[in-house]
Parts: sequence; C-alpha cells; structure tokens
Amino acid sequence: MTASPTAAAPQRTDRRALVSWALWDWGSAAFNAVVTTFVFSTYLASRAFVDPGLVADTSAAGGALVERELAHNAAVVSTALTIAGIVVALVAPAVGRLADSSGHRRRSVLIATIGVALSIGGMVFVAPSQPYLLLGAALLGIGTVAYEIASVGYNAMLGQVATGTQTGRVSAIGWAAGYFGGIVLLVVLLVLCIQDFGGDDVAGLLRLPATVASGQWDVRVAIGIAAVWLAVSSIPLFVTVPEAAPDPSVRRGGVFGAYRDLGRDVARLWRERREVLAFLLASAVFRDGVGAVFTFGGIVAAQVFGFSASQVILFAIAANVVAGIATFVSGRLDDRFGSRAIITVSLVGLAVCGIGVFAVGTVTAGFWVLGLTLAVFVGPVQSSSRAYLARLATPGREGELFGLYATTGRAASFLAPALFGIAVTVGGSTRYGILGVVVVLVAGLVLMAFVRRETRG
Repeated sequence: MTASPTAAAPQRTDRRALVSWALWDWGSAAFNAVVTTFVFSTYLASRAFVDPGLVADTSAAGGALVERELAHNAAVVSTALTIAGIVVALVAPAVGRLADSSGHRRRSVLIATIGVALSIGGMVFVAPSQPYLLLGAALLGIGTVAYEIASVGYNAMLGQVATGTQTGRVSAIGWAAGYFGGIVLLVVLLVLCIQDFGGDDVAGLLRLPATVASGQWDVRVAIGIAAVWLAVSSIPLFVTVPEAAPDPSVRRGGVFGAYRDLGRDVARLWRERREVLAFLLASAVFRDGVGAVFTFGGIVAAQVFGFSASQVILFAIAANVVAGIATFVSGRLDDRFGSRAIITVSLVGLAVCGIGVFAVGTVTAGFWVLGLTLAVFVGPVQSSSRAYLARLATPGREGELFGLYATTGRAASFLAPALFGIAVTVGGSTRYGILGVVVVLVAGLVLMAFVRRETRG
C-alpha cells in the first residue's frame, strides 16, 4: 500500500512547518508568562482584592486582617487551579486518543487555543475589587484547562515536524521560542503598561490618571495585549502544519470507548513497556515541582525579596533570556547524550539553586544570581521531557501518549502547592515554601533513577 502524503510528512523536518509549529510556543508566553506567573496571578494575589478599609488600617490588627484576606484570596485561586487540574486529568487522555483516531489533532489544538485566547480576553474585565476575585479565578481555571488540552495535541505534533534523530533539537527550539516570545511580550508590557521605576509609571507614559495605572487598567490592558499576542502567533500552525493521518488501529467508540481502550493500553504498557509508565510517574512529580517554580516564583520575589511589579517583570525578562539560550543549547546536547541525562542534570541544578535561594535569606543580589542560575535548568528539563516521550511514542499514537502525559502531570499537581503551603505554615514565612518545592524536585530526581535511558532513532 502506498503511504499518503500526510502519512509521509512526519518523516521530514520541514523548516516552514517547524517555524509555524514553534510560533505556537512563542505565542503561549501570553498564558505561561503573563497569566499564570508574572502578571495576572500576581494581580489576583495582590492587595487590589482586599477591602480598601483594611488596607488603609495601619494598626497591627489591620495588618493581620489584610494577611488573612490575602491568604483567602490565594486559597480561592488555588481551588480554581485544583478543579482545573481534575478536569484536565479526566478529559486529556480521551481528547488525545480521539484526535489520533480521527486525524483531527490540529483541530483539537485550534479549538482549545481559541478557548485560551477567549479566557485571557475575559480577564480584562476582572476589576480590582473582591467581588471580581471569583471571576478572575474561574477564568484562570478555564484558561488552564484549555491550555493543557491544546498542549496535548501540540506536543503530539512534534512527531510531524521532526525526524527521530532531531527530536530533541526541535523540541528545544519550540521551548526556546516560548521563552524568547515571553521576553518580547514582557518588554512590550513593561514599557506600555507596567513600568513603575522611580515613580514614573504608565500614568506618565500614556497620560492616564494615576488611579487608572495603579494595578488596575495597566494590568488589564496588558492582559488584553497578551490575548491578541496568542491569537496572532498561533495562526501559522493551523495554516502550515497538516493534519495527522487517522490511526485505523484505534477504534472510534466515542468518549467512553476512548477511556475503555485507554485502560487496556495502560495495562498493555504495564505488561510490555513499563519504562513508559516509569517515566510518566517520574515526570508527573518533577514537572509539578518545575511548575511550582513558575507559579510561586513571582510571589516569592515580591513577598520575600520586596520586588515591585516592574522589578518582577524585569527579573522575568532576564530569566527568560537565560532560559531561552540554555534551552536552545540543550537541544543539541539532548540529541547527543539523551533526554534522560539532560533531565537528571537539570533536576540536580534546580534543587541546588532552590536550596541556595532559601539560604540567602532576603538578600536581593543573591536571589538575582541564584534565580537566573535556576533559569538555566528550567527549560531543558521541560524540553527533554517532551523529547523523551516523543521518542517512546508509537507513530500515529502520539496524542494518546501525550494525553496520558497531561493526565499524570495533573494527577500529581497537588504535591508542590501542598508542600509549599505546609512549609510556609510551619516556617511562618513565605521563604520556607521554597523548601517544599525543592522536596518535590528531589523526589522526581529519585524516581528518574528508575527510568531507563531512551533508545534514540
């Protein structure tokens, strides 16, 4: 039987398709950097959503009440993300499997990407008032679900734009594009919307009233720009990269049939390919730790080291520069030494830097040095994780495996937030939360000891 052109396409590394594919990662910085890490999540955790009367009270009792309100707001956001994680864990495998069987992998990414862009756009209407906190948390949760679903199909498309011998390099190009996209976007937002050095903030730049620029419309306009950024950057992927060929070996039994068959496949993996399940378990743990680095990085910078909004953005820009360069370089090292080696070295680096950040106390210079060193390892561990799984995937069934990848990641998503919260409670300071994240990273490193080195094509 003669293979169709679509089926043959995954065997070639087409530069035009590669660039189009990587541009989706470039655009995803709108969600990863702006929404979940440095802008919107920090906005929801700020005093903008605390009763102004409490904020104005400078007494010790007033300060305690403000801290209690901030903790409540953080709990609301955490609950929304927990619910989102459960939803992703339930639907991601079926979405990946159905996309494989129907050949509509690109369509699933398109629909989910539209959902991400719309949720980000909705965040523009989250005014700095406590009644809007639930709306903001809900939109964050919806955006998280849509982003994770889009990532299932997007990651599975790696096999359509890279040959086996260049999987690590191509995966790294995508991750690096995401970091460099974050750099450009954060610079734009810093200059146009969130600049506050020396008191000369966006009110002076745009001639807006100061009340508009004090953590209100400056943040909300930044979010609107991010939504447009994601939408525009994603277009080439859907125009250039073709749909994957349907997998005739996967029966089309709808959602319930997908879960039934998925259960059989997990049992088969246990019998025949336990190295895949071992990696899924290990990656679920260490990816939760890496995710916590992003989730709590901005909060630690602001609360422990006293960073202002613009200083947080400046640190984010610097970290993205370092991470982008390191990730790009790691792609060649991945193809030479293997994904497992890159993951192991990166986890060691992350754990050591995390302990260092805790040890420096509140010394700002120490945070800059160790934080940027930590950024060296963040991108490579993520990129190589994707490359490792892509090498293990059966051709035509990548979506199914990356659906499991998303599900196992979400199944462990409570670990780092829980340990962060416990450490903060026991230690009495946000700084102690760093140790909770380090524990998760070390646990992932230990589990990686049971993962075999992949066979590279």
